[in-house]
Amino acid sequence: MAADDATPICEARNVSVAYDAQRLKFAIKDVSLTVRTGEIVAILGPSGCGKSTLLRSLIGLVQPTTGEVLAHGRPLVGIHPSVSLVFQSFALYPWLTVRENVEVALEDLGLAPAEAQGRVTRCIDLIGLEGFEEAYPKELSGGMKQRVGFARALARGPELLCMDEPFSALDVFTAESLRSEVYRLVTGGEGMAVSNDPGAAVKSVLIITHNIEEAAFLADRIVVMGTRPGHIRQVISNPLAHPRDYHTPPFQNLVQRLHDIIVSEQLPEDPEAAAGAFGPEIPSCEPVPHVHLGEVFGLMEILHDNGGAMDVFRLDGLTDYDFGHTLAVVKAGEMLDFLDTPKNRVVLTKIGAEFLDDDINARKTLLNQQLQKLGVFRYVVQMLKESKDARLPEEVVREELAVRLPTEDVDALTEAIIGWGRFGELLGYSADTEEIYLDQPVGEQGAAQVARAGEK
Repeated sequence: MAADDATPICEARNVSVAYDAQRLKFAIKDVSLTVRTGEIVAILGPSGCGKSTLLRSLIGLVQPTTGEVLAHGRPLVGIHPSVSLVFQSFALYPWLTVRENVEVALEDLGLAPAEAQGRVTRCIDLIGLEGFEEAYPKELSGGMKQRVGFARALARGPELLCMDEPFSALDVFTAESLRSEVYRLVTGGEGMAVSNDPGAAVKSVLIITHNIEEAAFLADRIVVMGTRPGHIRQVISNPLAHPRDYHTPPFQNLVQRLHDIIVSEQLPEDPEAAAGAFGPEIPSCEPVPHVHLGEVFGLMEILHDNGGAMDVFRLDGLTDYDFGHTLAVVKAGEMLDFLDTPKNRVVLTKIGAEFLDDDINARKTLLNQQLQKLGVFRYVVQMLKESKDARLPEEVVREELAVRLPTEDVDALTEAIIGWGRFGELLGYSADTEEIYLDQPVGEQGAAQVARAGEK
């Protein structure tokens, strides 16, 4: 795509998004960025640099704390009307077919039935979903689910197609295949229009990624972000002509240049620069296994019924888990001091036996105490205590964890932290606002909720 100099489709001017009461901690700070007609822009940076926050600010899903966002030169009110978003996590309705999931995108456009059906059919064909129109999401692979997401986004005929790490939930081979198809779609010129209305065509693309090669392969302009708080370090024009080849020296040189910029941010020479937003007294932050506490308690009951100690392989034979998952459950119990693992044996500890003998309220209190001994929970609690009303958007917590634990599956880790924290009434979570907050014991009603949570 070749950018033109017309009024930007969307623009951020000195935008900051704060997430504490005193506005001292920012997800992004003083960020300015324009996306113009006819260009592909990649926002590149490490996990935790506020890439998704910037994207959501640009399209109206997040309101800036300071600064302003413009749509076609006018202050943006509500959701940007000319934008579609492809989510990382597919975000499909499981009870709707492929065709019905795509049709959802057209509900508020006021199209005539024939035009709507034609547009849906063209998008399904364009993205390679022919033959799957009546399939449900549970019948689809991850790559096919993400194709539905692309078809749904294109069906609205957006001027700007936004993609928030659209390939990161896929395996390497599926991601590369779909990435190449999207590349041909957005750089080849054909196929982008999805209706007879010339205005209903993708004119620009904005992609969020932490993958350097992906940014170099797709984008005309690469916005490199830094962390703590999120800010724009450099904006680099991609000089490589289409079609692009990963293996050419110019491509590799660009990748190396981008890599050097990011590494200099992540590994600063000044130790004080790496201290982070919460100062030098940050708790150690070992991740917890991605298991449900109900699984831990069930395994503890098996041990209790077998004399309090078992060989790990024999214990695995009594579960329905694969061996790796059994080890993860054991590790979780060990981190909570409920289990010990001398050599190949798994032993119920004294505190673990006390837990099993307690009633639900006492269990809840004991678990709360044990959670607060774990560095990752102390870290999250510290963040919440320093925030407004002891609440933070889940996205902010996830991005902070990504900075501390860059090799972790942060989505799965955040889900585990929320689940464990809710079970022990240390943390709460609002699905409506997607916020994590500090919880307080709530008596018998809370105990009943904990008991139900443990069954899931």
